[in-house]
Amino acid sequence: MTKENLVKCEIVKSEEDHASPLRTLIDRNKGFADGFTAADLPMLPKLNTMVLACIDARVDPAYVLGLELGEVVVARNNGGRVTRTFIDETATIAAMVARSFDIVLMQHTNCGAQRLADPAFQAALKDKLGIDVSESAITDQRKDLLTDIDRLRDAPQLPGTLTVSALLYDVESGRVEEIAAPRTLAELRTQRDGTGASAAL
Repeated sequence: MTKENLVKCEIVKSEEDHASPLRTLIDRNKGFADGFTAADLPMLPKLNTMVLACIDARVDPAYVLGLELGEVVVARNNGGRVTRTFIDETATIAAMVARSFDIVLMQHTNCGAQRLADPAFQAALKDKLGIDVSESAITDQRKDLLTDIDRLRDAPQLPGTLTVSALLYDVESGRVEEIAAPRTLAELRTQRDGTGASAAL
């Protein structure tokens, strides 16, 4: 085999290796589509719930919470944190559907977003990429979940009828722990305005 042909073979192999995940996904979709019976699913989720979770591949809410297609809306980002973007998206959805719904915050153990809490790493990302990751950083999941509830509570664009709760998923045991029981934002705001307390109380 000539050097030129060898290079061509390597290029083809590289392209095949690169494309293989996509082919796998498309092939799996064919199996999904062959048995598809959910064409009449309504746009609004059956459980009237939105789940916010981390993008970590180990933490797919559909598997962790045993969800069926069409049961909940799922939003995912680094760390599963309540960011300004998430607040704006949630406020937009609330305005579109004109109804109350539940928000379940779910963070997890051994999260890669814990690296974002490193001040040196934060500074490097800010300097090189112009990205501020401070609101996505994980320091202590239980405390951060309560902080995120406070972020929702303090967002004036979110209606008080929305209900929020929080779970912590253990990637080693597969179990979730309830960190905060469901409460409406109106209740949390009344508590805040009356006592100055946080969602932790």
